[in-house]
Amino acid sequence: MQHKESIDGTAIVYCQGMFNTPEGKTSHGLVRFTERYNVVGIIDERYAGKDAGEVLDNKPNGIKIFKDFDTAYSELSKDGVAVKNFVVGLAPDGGRLPQSAKQEIAAALEAGLNVDSGLHDFLTNDKELVKLAEKHNCRIRDVRKTPDRDKLHFFTGEIEKVDCLKLAVLGSDSAIGKRTTAWLVVHGFQKEGYKAEMIGTGQTGWMQGAKYSMIMDSCINDFVSGEIEHAVVSAWKEADPDVVIIEGQGSLMNPAYPGGFEILAAGRPDFVILQHAPTRLEYDGFPGYKLHPLHEQINAIKVISGKEVIAVTLNHEGLKPEEIEPACKKITAETGLPCFDVLAHGANDLIKLLKQKVRK
Repeated sequence: MQHKESIDGTAIVYCQGMFNTPEGKTSHGLVRFTERYNVVGIIDERYAGKDAGEVLDNKPNGIKIFKDFDTAYSELSKDGVAVKNFVVGLAPDGGRLPQSAKQEIAAALEAGLNVDSGLHDFLTNDKELVKLAEKHNCRIRDVRKTPDRDKLHFFTGEIEKVDCLKLAVLGSDSAIGKRTTAWLVVHGFQKEGYKAEMIGTGQTGWMQGAKYSMIMDSCINDFVSGEIEHAVVSAWKEADPDVVIIEGQGSLMNPAYPGGFEILAAGRPDFVILQHAPTRLEYDGFPGYKLHPLHEQINAIKVISGKEVIAVTLNHEGLKPEEIEPACKKITAETGLPCFDVLAHGANDLIKLLKQKVRK
């Protein structure tokens, strides 16, 4: 396995019982791409011994799945891999830490690993884990912990000065692939020679190394819009990009995660890319809450923001490979919008469309 340079070094990602499910989306993001860590192993006993990329996307990537932390740490150490970080890669509804995970976290701390968690159950509030970290001279970092108020920003309107192309990747539901699509669009623009920046809005985007980011659901409500604006304006001022892509959160109509409203209001995108899974009938995690039809969601975006959905990107969950193209054609027939599966087929065709909107 080749070990690339990263911000925080090698990492084992804990995803026991949730890998390859919607609750494993943080792990999925880190398996597919991260500049913050060099991921060298995933923990989920259900897939022990398999390749994480093969399980997730049918594309082997050399990241092995282990049954537990002890096995992962022992085998990687024998292979000469010095693991530095243990990342909690779970993303369950409500962001709560399963009790079974605490023992694995404790084992990682005892081995001297730094621990990062994006859950709402803050590990730094657990006295036993904090004592272990102090004893073994390692760090616990709760990514979703609310920043001090004096470090937060209020909306100013300065975003109106941003004169590069702004795109938002929203979704018809939560846990539907918005962040992955956003990164693929960023990388697609960069491949074509454009300067593109990702605006992360969740803990996984930060864990993947998004330089310009805020974590929406760790932020006090009064400052959410300001933090989104600050991230976009900072990217524009410091990186002079041709395009910024804002990662969506939740969806406009998801009963628990209506995060798209703030992104439209404060991020003020020029166009919206809408991620959709045609096999979903109900909102993620909420049986009985029927997913609003795609045309209603597209109309809601236009009414709220006055901006157009420029394309639909397909989440192919529940579809066979040969069903992807017909599903895209069906969405185009229903909405009049081009539809692309950028995860399965790459972002080239979408980038060809988006390049026409770049201002310089």
